[in-house]
Amino acid sequence: MSDLETTKQRIIDAAVILFNTKGYDGTSIRELAKKAKVNVSHISYYFESKAGLQEYLLSSFFDQYVNLLETEYKKLGKVSATECLLQCVEKIMKFHRENRQLARYVYREITLDTILVREIMSTYLVKEKFYFKAIFEKGNKNKEFHVSSFLLAVMQLKSMISTPFLQSQYLAEVWHIMPYETTAVDQYHEEILHWLEKTVFSSSVKKIAL
Repeated sequence: MSDLETTKQRIIDAAVILFNTKGYDGTSIRELAKKAKVNVSHISYYFESKAGLQEYLLSSFFDQYVNLLETEYKKLGKVSATECLLQCVEKIMKFHRENRQLARYVYREITLDTILVREIMSTYLVKEKFYFKAIFEKGNKNKEFHVSSFLLAVMQLKSMISTPFLQSQYLAEVWHIMPYETTAVDQYHEEILHWLEKTVFSSSVKKIAL
């Protein structure tokens, strides 16, 4: 990694930490620069402003997330809906696990009603809806799934995927589960698979080996 790339990554890492602990509004440009051990001018150079940095964090996260979904969706003509959905969940959970702190910040941020969040919804999450809905529709058509409501199915799956990151404090304080630990995320992934097996997959689909 070049010096320029290293500097940019230090700013990103510092922003994720500070935005998570102090909030976006509670973090100043000077604090970001100090945490990243860079000059304030570096933040302006790479992101123009704090708002630009925030937009980069959310956009880059969902760009990678939606690309993962799209990659698996394109295989839908060659694989079953069951396999496609399982691969989507596996790749997404791995991506979230590898970007735990960023996932926590992003999922908290998109609960707010801001212009940026609305843009994220229309740019990325509409695509997410399309891919998931298409997979569920094929599963129903091929009698692999027994989904009565695509809306509820997608919402429930999304909620389960985001819970360890959106509700990390709740899990830690109430259930004494450390959601950022790799083993905890892996165990939670298995629970999602159990839910799919019991709630989404039809009895004709071979039981998942967990």
